[in-house]
Amino acid sequence: MSYAGITAINAKVQEESVFVKSLIAEIDKVIVGQRYLIERLLVGLLANGHILVEGVPGLAKTLSIKTLSQAINTKFQRIQFTPDLLPADLIGTLIYNPKEGVFSTKKGPIFANIILADEINRAPAKVQSALLEAMQERQVTIGETTFKLDEPFLVMATQNPIEQEGTYPLPEAQVDRFMLKVSVTYPHFDEEQKILKTMGFTSKKIEVNPVINPADIMKAQAVVDEVYMDEKLEKYILDIVFATRDPKKYKLDDLADQIHYGASPRATIYLCLAAKAYAFIQGRGYVTPQDIKSIGPDVLRHRIIVSYEAEAEEKTSEDIIKKIFDEIEVP
Repeated sequence: MSYAGITAINAKVQEESVFVKSLIAEIDKVIVGQRYLIERLLVGLLANGHILVEGVPGLAKTLSIKTLSQAINTKFQRIQFTPDLLPADLIGTLIYNPKEGVFSTKKGPIFANIILADEINRAPAKVQSALLEAMQERQVTIGETTFKLDEPFLVMATQNPIEQEGTYPLPEAQVDRFMLKVSVTYPHFDEEQKILKTMGFTSKKIEVNPVINPADIMKAQAVVDEVYMDEKLEKYILDIVFATRDPKKYKLDDLADQIHYGASPRATIYLCLAAKAYAFIQGRGYVTPQDIKSIGPDVLRHRIIVSYEAEAEEKTSEDIIKKIFDEIEVP
């Protein structure tokens, strides 16, 4: 692409991404800290992907996604996943009307723009599958009728890493459907002090005002697709993903015994889309290597299956990803 073409895209992105600052400012009225999580939610929304969030209870995961939905004026639905949940409780069902002798469709809570699948690993596999099908196909079938889901459509699923009793772990193939896996940690001391001053009232309620609407998000998604990525950066993404499959080719011999399965082609696609969305959030019309480095761990951490040898050495996928990013030559 010519320099003039890149300049034009950059100007367009700067104009179209103005809402990002005001959107984050509105969310910051309620959410203290957690900028990392909020930015990843925006990446998922703008790149048309879904997010798996792992963190202990009480870290404002639910509040963050609910506040985001209020700020973009969309329909929000929280679904608490439990062992007795059925697919019909999620997508809806047919109800028989004996007076008229016909079936009518009762749509489930999945028919919203932003879904919080709270503690997704507490529901059995058939419920997880129903949600993941809706995420992938952007549609559900009730009886003989197929219904398209509303756009934009974002699922944020949460997992509790400390309590595993009564849970059904997500299979690796299903986890791969999530664009990002975000690990949320405790706030810093000064952030928690601010949380105390903001939330330490029983009657105080902070109003969140809509900053943009769903049509603006869909317009922004189209602009994200236009964000420029140089061929050298495309190769950089390919090198990172292929290094998870064949470390020896990239002189990462010590990782060969630590990776059981590397990242799939879906990782390549998602890393490209997420990097473009991340660049958009920064107000740029082109992707830099730092964008890929910033968002890369969130795209890859749930796609690398470590070997028994790595587990024995207490090595995690995080350690492997860091090593790959440190060693692969940056263009």
